[in-house]
Amino acid sequence: MKRFLLITLASLVALAGCHSFKKENVQPPTPLAKDFKPTVQVTRLWRTSVGDGAGTSGARLRPTVVDGVLYAASTDGKLVAIDAAGGKSLWSKSSRTHGWFGWGDKKRKDAQYAGGPAVSGDLLAVGTLDGHVYAVNAKDGTPRWDVEVSSEVLASPVIVGDLVVVRTGDGRVYALDAASGQRRWVYDQGTVPLLSLRGNGSLLAANGVLFFGSDDGKLVALRQDNGAKLWEQKLASGEGRTEIDRLNDADGAILLDGSTLYGAAYHGNLAAVDGPSGRPLWTHPFSSFESLAVSDHAVFGVNDESVVWAFDKNGGADMWKNDALKYRWLSGPAVQGNYVVVGDLEGYVHWLQTGDGALAARERLSKKAIRAQPLVVGDTVYVEDVEGRIGAYRLSSH
Repeated sequence: MKRFLLITLASLVALAGCHSFKKENVQPPTPLAKDFKPTVQVTRLWRTSVGDGAGTSGARLRPTVVDGVLYAASTDGKLVAIDAAGGKSLWSKSSRTHGWFGWGDKKRKDAQYAGGPAVSGDLLAVGTLDGHVYAVNAKDGTPRWDVEVSSEVLASPVIVGDLVVVRTGDGRVYALDAASGQRRWVYDQGTVPLLSLRGNGSLLAANGVLFFGSDDGKLVALRQDNGAKLWEQKLASGEGRTEIDRLNDADGAILLDGSTLYGAAYHGNLAAVDGPSGRPLWTHPFSSFESLAVSDHAVFGVNDESVVWAFDKNGGADMWKNDALKYRWLSGPAVQGNYVVVGDLEGYVHWLQTGDGALAARERLSKKAIRAQPLVVGDTVYVEDVEGRIGAYRLSSH
């Protein structure tokens, strides 16, 4: 089992919730401007909730939308399908058992879903905090198979071809047969840092290759058919005077735009890498533990102080930065039309203009932290907080 210190923003979020910032190493969040005037109108289409959400687990549970259906999970064993347009429940399954008669799903008793669901066709796969992967029918939630892996699954699986591929907290990648759950291959990172951020970015599958950011600050490419490593590229050097300074986890998801990969690492760099060869195209110093977002011309990121940045895609030059949300412990960004969307530690959702970073709109989903990167599908963005509340929002100009 991987031996490491789990560092998570959950502790910071908890402090923020009770407004306790007496410790010198915890910065208070920047207050929101009271005279803020939005320049774009936000319409909330619907809001619902899924169990207890991620709770205090530190997982970034994020829903997924496939063919007009939103799928979501929670650490207290809820798995749901919701009409993405209207928010109406299509089906809901609970793995919890209750009372003397043990109502619930005995095959998935008290499953602590944490990886977020992945869906392809009629197959839904999801991982758990106690090291299991469950596959169910996406049409109604009926069980198909389950397997045990070596450690917790904090990232969403990826379903590609006839494989379900998952990452575990001890540095392994498992490829499972999508029909049966049988193990096809395992990639073992080998030595993993004793000190690591809690969480893993989701795997990216493209052109027969799997890409991910590793716990030691590298961008890694594996063959999809057998798990053999094709190449790796450093996103962080791991240098520093203390163990904390040398912490260099690449905790966000890797992006692919055309044939170029984008990734970032804590205490490291934002990097653009040629996907087929692994050759670096450019790097820019940038410390982040969140996933990135990309538009036609820019790459957007949130650094480790929750300052929002935009970089030119071609060479990595700074385009703008906005520190109005500094220390509000933002989620990773998403791009919704001409706006960048982020959530913060107090349940606010913020829209910034992609062109200059100016704040354009603000809505409040809840009073709880939004840690998962918002999900944009078409003209709608879906946002989930740590207690499982999900809101759907659409923009329209004044």
